[in-house]
Amino acid sequence: QVQLLESGGGLVQPGGSLTLSCEASGRAFTGNTMAWFRQPPGKDREFVGAVKRSSGMPSYRNSLKGRFIISRDYARNTLTLQMNSLKPEDTAVYYCGATNRLLITSSLAGEEQYEYWGQGTQVTVSS
Repeated sequence: QVQLLESGGGLVQPGGSLTLSCEASGRAFTGNTMAWFRQPPGKDREFVGAVKRSSGMPSYRNSLKGRFIISRDYARNTLTLQMNSLKPEDTAVYYCGATNRLLITSSLAGEEQYEYWGQGTQVTVSS
């Protein structure tokens, strides 16, 4: 059974930084594509960014480019999201998603593409 466990959420002031981690476990897990999504209060879940094993280069939601950085440690089966210059509108529950399939780039933002999900971690940006 595959499990994803997020950590690192919390309260941060505007302009601050926070790093989230997602640790994957399970014999069936290869995690050829892993992603971060977030769900702001009262809104639908939205794509943050993803990384494919084949390319190693993350893809990001356009509005987050330059502030958020995704990295993958394949040896430790972890996915990291470094968030900088945080804004109140970044407040959300952040979710880690994964699939053993190697998604094409145009499919990365589709949450229906990911069969494994973590429980989510709350990030609150407020003074």
